[in-house]
Amino acid sequence: MKRLTLLLLVAAFVVPRIAQAQGLTMQMSNGWKFTFAGNINAFWVYTSDKGGPSNSSIRTGLLPTFATFAATGKEAGMDLGVHFGFAPQIQNGGNEHDQFVPGSVQAGAQIDMRQVFMTIGLKNGMQILAGRELGVFQRQNILNDRTLFGVGAVGDPQGGGTTLGRIGYGYVYPNFNAQITLSSSPRSQVQWAIGAFQPSVVGVFGETAIPRIEGELVWKNKTTARSTNKFMVWVGGEWQSAKNAADVSLSSTGVTAGVHADIADLSVVVSAYTGKGIGHILGMLNAVGAGATPAGRPSDGGYAQVTYKMGGKSTLGVSWGISRLKGADDGAGGDVTDAPIAELSMFTAGIYHQWTKSLKLVGEVSRERNDLSGGANRTDVSAGFMLFF
Repeated sequence: MKRLTLLLLVAAFVVPRIAQAQGLTMQMSNGWKFTFAGNINAFWVYTSDKGGPSNSSIRTGLLPTFATFAATGKEAGMDLGVHFGFAPQIQNGGNEHDQFVPGSVQAGAQIDMRQVFMTIGLKNGMQILAGRELGVFQRQNILNDRTLFGVGAVGDPQGGGTTLGRIGYGYVYPNFNAQITLSSSPRSQVQWAIGAFQPSVVGVFGETAIPRIEGELVWKNKTTARSTNKFMVWVGGEWQSAKNAADVSLSSTGVTAGVHADIADLSVVVSAYTGKGIGHILGMLNAVGAGATPAGRPSDGGYAQVTYKMGGKSTLGVSWGISRLKGADDGAGGDVTDAPIAELSMFTAGIYHQWTKSLKLVGEVSRERNDLSGGANRTDVSAGFMLFF
């Protein structure tokens, strides 16, 4: 392992200069394999708020730029692995001169360590993942979203970090969380995963005695090398229990389901979620009422997406999604029960062109609507490059 550590350190400086498209794999003398891969993306993004300001920015899209380092080996009949994923953004938060402000950092250039995990592949094909990785609940919703390869909703036009894509406009962000997750063999037609996660503080509910539980079940049809029709169906759920200082319990629960169908050059995705005390943009954010006896706020949403491949290299896509949040209690100064609090929706159209095996050109236009929470109705136009290696 000392040799492995040394190679990891050397690769961090040397491999980026020599890596070929689609990643670089090196065979090490101890029998382990080392892999380096990732992407860099850059977009020009123009936002125009109805009756408000307009802004241009050069920034990262929904998918962060990624540099991933992985090492895998086989010991005692088990497939072992470690994975490190650095995910910075290209832009500074605020403006290009932030680095000259005393005590500040370049928000886009700071190390964003989204992935730090180990994997233990068991003899029966099941796998244990322990560390920090994308959450299980609603991960299929974001992984099947076409704006993952674009911009979608912008969020803060002048801020650091990634854009929102369809986060809060069709699903709740699963986030990258500390977890211990057990999953079935990836070769199975029916796949499942269930994990124990670092629990979240939800408003005043800060006592979290047990982990949050997240799980999913995925079915895929059997295909061959000549298959043009592919289908995937998934269901998922999460549950967390927390208490406040008065020993009052809050149970946060959510369920989700979706389908992805590829029929020749046409692809259709439909997904939905509903829950209570889980939020509607980021997990567990604004998830409880504001009254004297707060309770979990109900939320729901979903999106529909259609894409069509043209000539094998270009894909046209359109999608629409919505996320809603309702009141949870009618205590003094609190919510009005079941009254709508927030409703965010967005229509997106885009073209995604595979210029080379590794280089993608992307253009999108989105129309955001913020109907209840006082935010801006906005038009977003973006164009840029994504280079995977």
